[in-house]
Amino acid sequence: MLMGEYLHTLDSKGRVIVPARFREELDESFIITRGLDNCLFLYPRREWINLENKLKNLPFTKAEARAFMRLFFSGASDVELDKQGRILVPSLLREHAALVKDVIFIGVSNRAEMWSRENWEEYSSKSNLSFEQVAEKMIDFQL
Repeated sequence: MLMGEYLHTLDSKGRVIVPARFREELDESFIITRGLDNCLFLYPRREWINLENKLKNLPFTKAEARAFMRLFFSGASDVELDKQGRILVPSLLREHAALVKDVIFIGVSNRAEMWSRENWEEYSSKSNLSFEQVAEKMIDFQL
């Protein structure tokens, strides 16, 4: 399971060290793609395959489903850890998430997310204000 929050720095070539606690779960190579809320999603290969199988069932006759699939899969990239535990983040994805220097990795159960420090701080400050309200609404979700 992926959990926790870690700060790392993107180097001038677009490489970043993946947190040591995430490396075992993500393995030597994994999938990185556009995420929601201006972040990147990092999936272990087994989770990516599960997600891909679910998304294949979306109705291709619906414009929203086609648009989501196009953006989600066209931004996906297979990345490999180097000997120092770094990955090269593709420039398209760096632009999507506004990654320039400070990068926050967070664990979200079956995936990790990469955020620019600024975007994460803004998002988490807004979310913390409504955390209790969201928690109360969770009863509406089928867990």
